[in-house]
Amino acid sequence: MDRAAIVHENFLRRVAARDFPAGDAPAGPLTQTEAVGLYRAQCLSRALDRQSRAMQKAGQGFYTIGSSGHEGMAAVAAALRPTDPAFLHYRDAAFQIARSDQVPGQSPTWDILLSFASSSEDPISGGRHKVLGSKALCIPPQTSTIASHLPKAVGAAYAIGAARRQRPEHADMPDDAIVYCSFGDASANHSTSQGAFNTAQWTSYQSVPLPLLFCCEDNGIGISTKTPQGWIAATFQNRPGLKYFSCNGLDLFDTFRVAQEAADYVRRRRKPAFLHVRTVRLYGHAGADMPTTYLPKSEVEAEEANDPLLHSARLLEQSGAMPTEDALDIYTDTCARVARVADKAVTRPRLKTASDVMASLIPPARPCAPTNGPSPEHRAEIFGSDLKAQSEPQIMSRLINWTLTDLMLEHDEIVMMGEDVGRKGGVYGVTQKLQARFGPDRMIDTLLDEQSILGLAIGMAQNGFVPMPEIQFLAYLHNAEDQLRGEAATLSFFSNGQYTNPIVVRIAGLGYQKGFGGHFHNDNSVAVLRDIPGLILACPSNGADAARMLRECVRLAREEQRLVVFLEPIALYPVRDLHETGDGGWMQTYPDPSERIGFGEVGVNGDGGDLAIVTFGNGVYLSHQAQKALQADGIKTRIVDLRWLSPLPKDALTQAVAGAKRILIVDETRHHGGVAEGLMAHFHETANVPLARITAEDSFIATGPAYAATMPSKDSIEAAARHLMETEV
Repeated sequence: MDRAAIVHENFLRRVAARDFPAGDAPAGPLTQTEAVGLYRAQCLSRALDRQSRAMQKAGQGFYTIGSSGHEGMAAVAAALRPTDPAFLHYRDAAFQIARSDQVPGQSPTWDILLSFASSSEDPISGGRHKVLGSKALCIPPQTSTIASHLPKAVGAAYAIGAARRQRPEHADMPDDAIVYCSFGDASANHSTSQGAFNTAQWTSYQSVPLPLLFCCEDNGIGISTKTPQGWIAATFQNRPGLKYFSCNGLDLFDTFRVAQEAADYVRRRRKPAFLHVRTVRLYGHAGADMPTTYLPKSEVEAEEANDPLLHSARLLEQSGAMPTEDALDIYTDTCARVARVADKAVTRPRLKTASDVMASLIPPARPCAPTNGPSPEHRAEIFGSDLKAQSEPQIMSRLINWTLTDLMLEHDEIVMMGEDVGRKGGVYGVTQKLQARFGPDRMIDTLLDEQSILGLAIGMAQNGFVPMPEIQFLAYLHNAEDQLRGEAATLSFFSNGQYTNPIVVRIAGLGYQKGFGGHFHNDNSVAVLRDIPGLILACPSNGADAARMLRECVRLAREEQRLVVFLEPIALYPVRDLHETGDGGWMQTYPDPSERIGFGEVGVNGDGGDLAIVTFGNGVYLSHQAQKALQADGIKTRIVDLRWLSPLPKDALTQAVAGAKRILIVDETRHHGGVAEGLMAHFHETANVPLARITAEDSFIATGPAYAATMPSKDSIEAAARHLMETEV
């Protein structure tokens, strides 16, 4: 007999015999009627866990990480409002069920069974994953396996206060809401969660409103690794800026009382709190996990003897809410009902094709109120002396700054955040004057933690803002890339388009900075971004393009709810000249605010038929330098500026090289995993002409005189072009 069956039989036998585990008498504000309702939610959660295992055994279900032992979370749900956004731990079925009872028209049994069966009718994920979540219940879905949802919970809590000060068009969190975020004791040790706790404390310490309730469900073990006894309490009891509450998660009455106190503290004080709920874990981690292989049998049996449903049956009888016989009947009736409903759920349709699965990768467009932008007088007031300079050629960094100013003038919901973006104006001055123009609420100087910067953005995006977080250097993204991959990019996918993360992430990156910083400030690796489904990666090569593309990126986020990364080539920020000192060949005037470069639109310079050079970023600049010498030698060239690195604009690329006798790809990223690999594959499939590539070496970048030694140069581009010209066509 497996452990699930043992726990079930123990419950039936012990309740019938009134053989209850010892515990405190029922006390607190929970009414008898409420207690019975929560017990029903607990029984349903338990019955669903048992049914998930039966479904898997029959080949009809595909998920068995259950909530058994954590049924006390139903009481936490009852202590909150159904309009409080809840970012849930994967063991929180009882929470979702109890919240369903607070909102008319819900069918939690059917909904959760559809998710077990991976049915396309599953109302949250459409059959793509077993996740807790519900739009009607304000529960965004996430897998929550390593607490990667904690940073965005901090961001969502911050967004409630920010929306009070200036409410975005698409905000949907009530002004008096609190954000609830639960996780396991093992996940509390992860660097992601520790960063979120620290960020919440850092924010609270400065008296910035942050209505956030963390909830640690402490069952004492993470898969097979025990949490040291007393560790969670010792770690969190005395943290500055984070109020600590603790309850017995096996006791509905105690859990409800303490959770209500914690929620009331957060709601009144607008400060974060930490709710420590002590639970047990029954059955092991998942269906295939046998706890007796790594725990003494006596220890497993001791946990099973402390079954929270046994405690609930005792408490209901002691409080006068329900006799034991009725409690047992509710349990058995619930198990039977779940089995009957499951027989129907497993017959419902499932996803079949790749297009079915991918249908929610791209979020739906949303209507946005039209805007005419600022008045000429207001714009002139904001820009000041910069307005006159807009008619003169400028460097890229200044044109980006003016673009950001115009975008923030036109769209009040745009908020920027990052280390040094405000007072300092960024490492390279790209955001200078913006905090003076728009205030610290819209230009947020954050602590030094990329996970928290992106988490702040993700959370704010879920309350109607259009965040534009800045990552100072491309290499710093690797500290936090899962916030984009595991959280932002998956949200539409896992929610069937019901939840989205419209964000434009600005990243200063790529190489060619002379003697500055080595591999941490010169980083030419973008593979991790190009590998994220649904993410748009844009990279301009000059200031005018940067302005027009950045406007399109904001439109994509604001209107089409896309996740966009705007990669700004640091080395091109200050560039003025192209061929000779003083020629000003790489400066442009500021494009009219109405001008945009459409998503997927490539740039073409020249119409030469001998050679098409396909490149991006710094490669465009270097290719223009090489083009002059090649043209002088009679090699008729055109330069195709890719602009959009992911997804590749394949149709536009095919048209851009049409008629060219040869194609040379110039890629400043690495030979393996670089952009050129996708371009080579595309042109091999679509263009029957000689094809070659020049890329960076598979190397980090050095500091000092060798800063560009591993990457393409004007001379190496010329040499590669001449060599390719020797190939017969």
